[in-house]
Amino acid sequence: MTDSQSPSPASPQPQTTVGPVDNQPSRFSGVLREITTGNALISVLAVVLALVAGGVLIALTDPAVKTASGYFFSRPTDTLQAIWTAVSGAYIALFQGSIYNFGRPDFASGIKPFTETLSFATPLIAAGLGVALAFRVGLFNIGGRGQMLIAAAAAGWVGFSFDLPFPLHLIVALLAGIAGGAIWGGIVGLLKARTGANEVIVTIMLNYVAYYLLAYMLRTPGLLQAKGSSNPKSPAMKPSAIFPDLLGPNYNLTIGFILVIVVTVFVWYLLNRSSLGFKFRAIGENPHAARVAGIDVKNMYVYAMLISGGLIGLAGANQVQGSITSGFGSGIDAGIGFDAITVALLGRSQPWGVFVAGILFGAFKAGGFTMQASQGIPIEIVSVVQSLIVLFIAAPPLVRAVFRLPKPSGIPRTRNSKISGKKAVVTK
Repeated sequence: MTDSQSPSPASPQPQTTVGPVDNQPSRFSGVLREITTGNALISVLAVVLALVAGGVLIALTDPAVKTASGYFFSRPTDTLQAIWTAVSGAYIALFQGSIYNFGRPDFASGIKPFTETLSFATPLIAAGLGVALAFRVGLFNIGGRGQMLIAAAAAGWVGFSFDLPFPLHLIVALLAGIAGGAIWGGIVGLLKARTGANEVIVTIMLNYVAYYLLAYMLRTPGLLQAKGSSNPKSPAMKPSAIFPDLLGPNYNLTIGFILVIVVTVFVWYLLNRSSLGFKFRAIGENPHAARVAGIDVKNMYVYAMLISGGLIGLAGANQVQGSITSGFGSGIDAGIGFDAITVALLGRSQPWGVFVAGILFGAFKAGGFTMQASQGIPIEIVSVVQSLIVLFIAAPPLVRAVFRLPKPSGIPRTRNSKISGKKAVVTK
């Protein structure tokens, strides 16, 4: 062998090492990521952002802030102080009007604002559960107003037309209201199942039908109009059909709140523990796959809208049986049918999420009046805050961008290859 044929000294060759690397995220970091990317945190942060935006609006509309901003460059601290006074005063008034009033002499009177919150929240929770259940089946039920009006008409008619003993009269009127809402919602489900009609259009149209039908009945003697009256108003409810007070006559809270707790448990069990709820959720995820799996999708639409309408009917019955003793008019729904959509969205269509969201919106309603009376803040500010909550909930990427939250897809993909489900690295 010649020198030219002799092998050259071995040069170092790049070595490829493939193996698992022990840099998997810890269980704590996995839990933390689950929390920071979860729907519950997004809902909470949406409320925070809405309150911040509401504070900006309060500051912009406050007369003292406008005055101080006129000489901002000479005395900027006056403007900042005026902004703080306006915003903090408004939100303190909101708290004292909805949770606890520290200005009251004793605890019993100080806690009364919270009972007002629960009273406002009672129909919101019931109607929100109805809307949320429809959402879980893939149906957009925005006919809460019509279903509430029909339920109120049915419960009210039973409440003032019959002489029955207490608690039978209350139960029959309540069942009549639930049945009225269920029938009005079932019409939507039936049209959806049999004709393929769009439930959004049908529910909107039925809202108008229910409103004008109720207005007609309130103007017609012998139907819902009070005898000897020319006003479009019903007779007073019989005392035996009224919900009894839960904490005594000094509070407006009735047993209706206990009913919505029971109903929340029922909806949770229905959706998460029953075979019917499994079918509802399967259809909501993919109706075509559910049909292939043997689920009767058309009948499930009817069942879902019947139950959804019945839950909203409970809210309508609560409106006439809760505290009304002098009759009701065509505005008995008080906008709850549409607010229920917001409550269902904020609660992520989860029963207990809807329950908490209903209490939050009840606090907005109860505290908004106090905020207006004590601070002169327009009540429309509360409506703006509620609308902004919906806006931020509908845009989770915006909330994540503001608070710099991680993406919900988990750990970002890297250039490392994967072998047997574990990370592997290539070194040279």
